[in-house]
Amino acid sequence: MRSMLKMPGILIVMLLVVSGLLGGCEREQRDQRREPAIASEPVYDGVIIAMGDSLTAGLGVAPEKSYPALLESSLQAAGLNYRVINAGVSGETSSGARSRIDWIINSRPDLVIVETGANDGFRGISTQLLYDNLAAIIESLLANDIGVLLVGMQMVSNLGDDYRSAFNAVYPRLAEHYPVTFMPFFLEGVAMDRGLNQQDTIHPNEEGYRVIVENLLPYVHQALNLERQRDRPL
Repeated sequence: MRSMLKMPGILIVMLLVVSGLLGGCEREQRDQRREPAIASEPVYDGVIIAMGDSLTAGLGVAPEKSYPALLESSLQAAGLNYRVINAGVSGETSSGARSRIDWIINSRPDLVIVETGANDGFRGISTQLLYDNLAAIIESLLANDIGVLLVGMQMVSNLGDDYRSAFNAVYPRLAEHYPVTFMPFFLEGVAMDRGLNQQDTIHPNEEGYRVIVENLLPYVHQALNLERQRDRPL
């Protein structure tokens, strides 16, 4: 009997607790609606796309240790708030890079770093085809008012001296013909150095990528300065 008399009091307490919880939720929701939205995306001064093969993708290293990621950090440390997009595709030849150019252009970058051709060389692909693909990439970018930093590749002699000479001449010829910034050799000071490469002696390790970025940085500054001097259409 006494238990039955206590039941209304228990129910009242439960109702008060639930009411308090609901009221608190409503106040929290109102407070959230009053709070201004906080932007989650950082604002950049510009965009650079690093276009290339596994050397750009960073095969074998953590994404934050790839050269595009290290380049972005180096630029921001120098007061240049640029986003650097890693558009590297492992195993890609210059033909594959050419097939992606519309996506690159539609991303509206300020500058594209073009690193491709090593896989053409390893497969003995025609150096004329390499030249034509790179020329088409460069022409498409320039036609859309996008700056170009062309980085050269050099081939070893195991495919013969004639092929090596023809391959190595492709990049300087393009640099002479088009108004691009040109870095003669992407792997300068890194190629064939066991301390700066992974076990395959082809792909840079973390330290190798740091050296690459140190070498590349002056050319990036040069290319960005050229872009600032140009009259870019609205």
